[in-house]
This record gives sequence, C-alpha cells and structure tokens, in this order.
Amino acid sequence: MPAKPAGPTPQPWNSPLVDKLKRQYGTGLQAWTYLGQNYLEVDRSLFPTVLQLLRDEEQFDYCVDVTAVHYPNRERQFDVVWILYSFARNERLRVKAQFADGEHVPSAVAIWATANWLERETFDMFGTQFDGHPDLKRILLPDGWKGHPLRKDYGIIQQDNEWVQINLGIPSGQ
Repeated sequence: MPAKPAGPTPQPWNSPLVDKLKRQYGTGLQAWTYLGQNYLEVDRSLFPTVLQLLRDEEQFDYCVDVTAVHYPNRERQFDVVWILYSFARNERLRVKAQFADGEHVPSAVAIWATANWLERETFDMFGTQFDGHPDLKRILLPDGWKGHPLRKDYGIIQQDNEWVQINLGIPSGQ
C-alpha cells in the first residue's frame, strides 16, 4: 500500500505588515499562511498590544470571531483565536495565542465591542476566562450546565442525560 501523500503545510507569510510587527515584537510573533489564510502566532503576553495595534494602526476594524481550539496533550492546551477583518484593506487575519488550562485571557471587548458575545460563547463552550469582560456568563447553554462541550475531554452523553432528567424529568433521547 503506498504511503498517504502529505497534506498542505503552513508556510512563512511575508508582507509589509509582518515586517512592521516583527520589528516591533521580534520573536514573540510568527507569521504564517495556510491555504491562502494568513495568521499570526503571538506570545500570550503580547497579544492585547498586537490586537490594539492591528485595530488602531492597520485598520482591522471588525472582530469577526473569537474562538478556541483544545489540544489536551499539550502543556498550553488552548489556542485562543481572534479572526479580524479590515474593510479598508478587504483583508482577513487570524491572531492566535496559546494559554494553559485555567489561565485567564485579557478581554478584547474594549478594542472591539463585537468581542462581547464572542468571548461569552468561547467561555461557554471551552471555559476560557476573559479578564475585564463586562458580563462573562453562559450565552448558549443553561446556567446550571456542567462543563464546556467543545473541550475534547467533555462527556456530552452523561451531561445531557443528567441535565434532561433533572430539568425536564424525562429520560434523554440519547
């Protein structure tokens, strides 16, 4: 049986924006492109400053999404990802930073008001704590829901069975 062909891999991304950011932040920032999508990997201590600069100086005036990715076997288990858009440049950019489980992330609500509900969803689904968020509480699931369903270590069947039985008094449809 022939070996499975290798898939696409991230490639270094070079642009005037990347040159500017690397001059300012050095090794605390890496720039990549993957299948036509540009992204920055930023040290978690730098990301609030980088996000502010991207809005104020580079016209990334819209925060499209905030989410996370869970890597349970890594020391810093979570990538928190901001997806930004510049109307003036017609350009989309992702900014990623790694955080350990339980480590707090500074809120971006003061930079983009749209981050408000997006951070609440990331909190609800992954348990990410956003410091400085004006009202960090569940947005999709009921207040009494246990755990965070998009974590890879989450037991959805058990939680669903328990919640339906306790709150609805019927057996779950699972």
